[in-house]
Amino acid sequence: MTGTASFTADDYRARMERAAREAADAGLAGLLVAPGPDLVWLTGYAPPAATERLTLLALAPGRDPVLVVPTLEAPDAAKATGAPVLTLRDWTDGQDPYAATAALLDTGGRFGISDNAWAMHLLGLQKALPATSYASLTDALPMLRAVKDAAELELMAAAGAAADATFEEIRKVPFGGRRETEVGADLADLLRRFGHSQVDFTIVASGPNGANPHHEVGDRVIQDGDMVVLDFGGLKDGYGSDTSRTVHVGEPTDEERRVHDLVREAQQAGFEAVRPGVACQEVDRAARAVIADAGYGEYFIHRTGHGIGVTTHEPPYMIEGEERRLVPGMCFSVEPGVYLPGRFGVRIEDIVTVTEDGGRRLNDTTRELVIVG
Repeated sequence: MTGTASFTADDYRARMERAAREAADAGLAGLLVAPGPDLVWLTGYAPPAATERLTLLALAPGRDPVLVVPTLEAPDAAKATGAPVLTLRDWTDGQDPYAATAALLDTGGRFGISDNAWAMHLLGLQKALPATSYASLTDALPMLRAVKDAAELELMAAAGAAADATFEEIRKVPFGGRRETEVGADLADLLRRFGHSQVDFTIVASGPNGANPHHEVGDRVIQDGDMVVLDFGGLKDGYGSDTSRTVHVGEPTDEERRVHDLVREAQQAGFEAVRPGVACQEVDRAARAVIADAGYGEYFIHRTGHGIGVTTHEPPYMIEGEERRLVPGMCFSVEPGVYLPGRFGVRIEDIVTVTEDGGRRLNDTTRELVIVG
């Protein structure tokens, strides 16, 4: 994962300042950000490879941000777009990186820390500062990256358009007589052709495999008469795509058409529920009610949606019990499905962003049942 030239040092400064303010509002002494999507989003820096050497961004209200890095990686960190607006503090092998980091922190504070921070680093900090305590960023600041600015929305739209272009091409390839793995490879190649640097998933679930929402791909040979769930996405210029369409090899049965139409209606209902101030769970309720009212409620076995941004799955989640309110700039999937064990499945998914007065889809390919060869 890398940063993108679309953002400036001032963009990263604003993000770090906002993160520090939100930490204070949450009752935290600061944030500790390890390599991963949060660090890229806040600074534009991604270390060249996974390493056991400590790299950590320390943010606290009223203090300049400091990035603790191994000396041998400091030149790379200094090239990051956000580097001019933070202080680099490097450490060499043989030194104690936890002592260097501890000097930046309140000795008895409670800190938010990246979910993907290594246990050895967290334990090292606790040993250096035994009176400190920690909360995962997902628990402490789940909405940190949720609201996208105008530049981020442009990148999200471009990623969605690339996924749409992928679907328009994949529907032209042969399905019948080929293995799921082969069609999955086609999807990955197309995503890369249309600008994705990272392919996160290419689900091709044919026939009875379609009843497993996370089947991905297998060696099953796709047959005439199969319903095939396609779900694919990844990162383009640092921002995520994720779309699902269900196609059919040859002519579908009346029941297959009926279930597909039901899911399409549910997906439309979920989309129409999107507007500022609405609780996330209302999007789930709107889509789920359509499927339940038709007698298929027990076969809709997952949440209606998940957030997306610099990762393909992140908060907020469209699920019962999530009372967080939608805000303009949030981006998430709306993806109801019906899964009939041993028979077939149907899922239709768009990425949607909240606007000032409703929602806008970032995927525009047909939601009708597409017939493939």
